[in-house]
Amino acid sequence: MLTVRSLSLLALGLLSAVEAAPQNRNKASKKKGQQQATTAFQQAQQIPQGVSTATDGSTILDTTVMVNGLPLRFKVSAPADQFTAASGVTGGAQAANATGTLGLNVLLHGDGGQSFFDFPNQAVQDGLAGVAVLAPDLNLFWGGGSGLDRTDGVAHSQAVADLISGVMPQVLAFDSNKVSFTGVSGGSLLLSGFLMPGHMAQFASAGQTSQVLLNCGGLTPQVDVTADNAAALAATRVHFQSTQQELALLQPELPKAIQAFEQIATGQGLDAAAVGALQTVDNSPNGGHCEFDEKDFVSGVQLMANSFSAVVQGGNGVLAGTNVNVLNPVPGNENLKFSGAS
Repeated sequence: MLTVRSLSLLALGLLSAVEAAPQNRNKASKKKGQQQATTAFQQAQQIPQGVSTATDGSTILDTTVMVNGLPLRFKVSAPADQFTAASGVTGGAQAANATGTLGLNVLLHGDGGQSFFDFPNQAVQDGLAGVAVLAPDLNLFWGGGSGLDRTDGVAHSQAVADLISGVMPQVLAFDSNKVSFTGVSGGSLLLSGFLMPGHMAQFASAGQTSQVLLNCGGLTPQVDVTADNAAALAATRVHFQSTQQELALLQPELPKAIQAFEQIATGQGLDAAAVGALQTVDNSPNGGHCEFDEKDFVSGVQLMANSFSAVVQGGNGVLAGTNVNVLNPVPGNENLKFSGAS
């Protein structure tokens, strides 16, 4: 059951309109008599929510809702007039459940939440409003657990799916047939291990192709893939992006995940050419985990966010500001080779 708790808070103006800088998220100040936050989740709660301005001048709403008993904090970036009147955003003029022209690019961050606070996919990019969701876990791990063992993956993926289908229409006018996803590290594990095999049919529609960008992470499906979800995955554009010095624990799992999704597509009758047009892979950047620009985690993730359209929306596959083309078809390139480990 969905409880849109924060919408009433926004209407009452109780949430701050100032968002703290991402780099300060682990430096929670203590007021007299206030207990210091002890977990990453508690520290995140001390960062104010509310309304701010995106890099393109559009509006960012940062708020929290209860979904299936889990507190899901999310950000959405879009023109103010595309928000609903109930959202609390000044200028929000849409009715709840109104269909808009924008799609969504939903980002699931890596362990610890860095990319949620950085919000690299903010602003409207190529017809998609940016959305980022914070993991409802004490350590801010998508799927809970640790490493490749995501013990809460089923519950977390269900909550994300329900957030998009049940809560977002009350906040923003968007086209529910145009929902795409970006994963970063642990977020990619939840997407590939649970949400894609368990819920992709929910975001598929005739004549539309969903896109999924899996950055620096991938799991084989951890849940049964129903016939509906297999059919949806066989029509979903998926790109796996890694680096030459990926994390040691991910290096053996990534090829397995790539092969698993290839097999789902071939099981739906797609030949190698058709699979290669939908599923691509690359690990050419000579960097560590998520360092796609060969420099840094944060700037590397930002590079992929800037390149979303070029990589999975029918572009030329060249990463923004570089001459690196990452569109290698999965067939024949499943077994990634690495030069080291980060």
